[in-house]
Amino acid sequence: MFGFVWAIIARGRAVLRFMPTNLVLDALHTRRGLKWGVPAMLLAVVYGLAAAACAGVAERGGPGWANLLVLLFVWNALKFIVAGPITLMRLIRVRASEARERRRAAASHGRRESSETDASELRPAREDAELVR
Repeated sequence: MFGFVWAIIARGRAVLRFMPTNLVLDALHTRRGLKWGVPAMLLAVVYGLAAAACAGVAERGGPGWANLLVLLFVWNALKFIVAGPITLMRLIRVRASEARERRRAAASHGRRESSETDASELRPAREDAELVR
């Protein structure tokens, strides 16, 4: 029985990966999408308004399945509210590590140039000294 439930959950998870909000959240967690995390939080407002509208329909004697839509809209709004700060923190961390890599590359490139420059400056100086004698 446990194996059967586990298999159903695994298949359900595979199907849920392709739902529209999950696709948007997956795109937000890429390097290119991190900068759109905070603006994507505005989608939570849209989902909140949709939840309020469906709750109003259900309260006025509408179909009972409107309550399921309320739960779905609230869940999606919460996902976007949480995703905004998380992507902002990840963006800060990624940009900091990229800046460290750029500084490290510039420093190693600068050291390489200075060692080559020092050696090339010494040679003409020696030749000039020999010419003066």
